[in-house]
Amino acid sequence: MRRFRLTTLLSVALLAVGLAAAPAQADSVSPDPPGANDWTCKPSAAHPYPVVLVPGTFETMAKNWSLFSPVLKDQGYCVFSLNYGVVNGVPASGPVRDSAAELGDFVSSVLGATGAKQVDLVGHSQGGMMPRYYMGFLGGAKYVHQLIGIAPSSHGTQGLIAPSPAGMILDTTATSTACQACADQYAGSEFVAQLNSIGDTVPGPAYTVISTRYDEVVTPYTSQALAGSSKQVTNLVLQDYCPLDTIEHDQSPNDPNVWALVSNALLQGGPADPAFRPVCV
Repeated sequence: MRRFRLTTLLSVALLAVGLAAAPAQADSVSPDPPGANDWTCKPSAAHPYPVVLVPGTFETMAKNWSLFSPVLKDQGYCVFSLNYGVVNGVPASGPVRDSAAELGDFVSSVLGATGAKQVDLVGHSQGGMMPRYYMGFLGGAKYVHQLIGIAPSSHGTQGLIAPSPAGMILDTTATSTACQACADQYAGSEFVAQLNSIGDTVPGPAYTVISTRYDEVVTPYTSQALAGSSKQVTNLVLQDYCPLDTIEHDQSPNDPNVWALVSNALLQGGPADPAFRPVCV
């Protein structure tokens, strides 16, 4: 069995957090990202869709979104985020189907508080894939204007993220049971087969995928792309726009070049404009 240690994920997995899925709940372990979860925020005419930031496997909302959340807030969006899938203190490690239901409850809270009819979802890794189950199997499509996935596990990965005494490793077998979300994201899993059995998209929402060629977790990186018409789906590879950017999987939500691509997508009536060229940093 081939194993590749992911030292950056080890510290993430040690973050014990509770679920913050409603405005009445407080999470003292994982605070809100700066600019997020102001439940008095009302969307403007310029930005009518609240943005919900969905973290990835083993990630808390604070770890994943503390840098990008205030950027979106400064752009005039109502920004929200959540923790989900907490099992044995490890965030986003529970069954993906259960996490999708938690996301649905959170979106309902956001719509109720803001008065908006739909939200834009921006998710990293599992957070860019799991909403598709909410949209396709739990009736969430009518509440989502666009899903923007940053390095999403759209069709699973060839290796599982799993714990070991040496740290977090990629386990290329499907035998790990320590993290059900990891097993669900294996490319050959029953969950991935069900997720994509109805196609990569459902009618209504727009989809944007942002991938990096240096992704070492969701492999191959080309598996992240979604099939669909150009009117509904835009697949972007970061290095096609910023060739010198070598950002990898874990840190992709903290990359200003990724932020520029996300911000462009949020401004569109549909998915991101592939002709847009960010000012690379």
